[in-house]
Amino acid sequence: MKNAIIYTIVFISLQVVFGGIVMVVSKLMGFAPMGSVSLITASILCNLVAFALFLKCKWAEVSGHWLRTRPWTVLLWTVVASLGAITPSVWLQEMLPELPNVAERGLDSLMSNRLGYVVVGLLAPLVEELVFRGAVLRSLLRWHHNHWVAIAISAALFALTHMNPAQMPHAFLIGMLVGWMYYRTDSIIPGVVYHWVNNSVAYAMYHISVVLYGTADPTLEDMFGSHVLLEVAFSLLILMPAIYQLNLRMKK
Repeated sequence: MKNAIIYTIVFISLQVVFGGIVMVVSKLMGFAPMGSVSLITASILCNLVAFALFLKCKWAEVSGHWLRTRPWTVLLWTVVASLGAITPSVWLQEMLPELPNVAERGLDSLMSNRLGYVVVGLLAPLVEELVFRGAVLRSLLRWHHNHWVAIAISAALFALTHMNPAQMPHAFLIGMLVGWMYYRTDSIIPGVVYHWVNNSVAYAMYHISVVLYGTADPTLEDMFGSHVLLEVAFSLLILMPAIYQLNLRMKK
């Protein structure tokens, strides 16, 4: 448990430090401190340093052993599961009391820039899975005999690291699912694929929604009208078979 908290604090500290440095430098150079360039630069630096640090210190171990078993059907069902989970997760979040979106401005700056995909779609899935599954969850699984307790704690730490209440419910659900995948396979690869699909869809929907609905954050009712529950049910018909297939096929 101690190591998991230390890893989380290190990751958050890197975000704060690089965010602060880039904001100061941006201000001195005449750029907007919370503009796209500043946020993308800070995020890229933070992720690259975190990736190198966790590997160098051997807090997370990376091996190609599981990938050499050619688990292509597992990765295919991982993609399907990620696509099927998006609408139910958004629906559950909309059913909850509205949570403060304290990072809304920063997210808009990041998502609206084409280079933002480097952070959102490429670096974040890889580095966050390395940190929170490859290091945090791995240490928690050694600490507690009940793997669901370890997975839940790692998912909670993953959600808290986003430091934005509006993102936390969805991040927690993702953390639970990819945590289970890591426990079953001892590999971060399924989580990276799931995370990549989820973030890529979010990035694409941001731009599509601006064009179709005039807002980057439409509700499910805006998109599906009175058929929201039908869309949720349809998504569950995609998600549940995918989870079943993953449960059958995932092996350490």
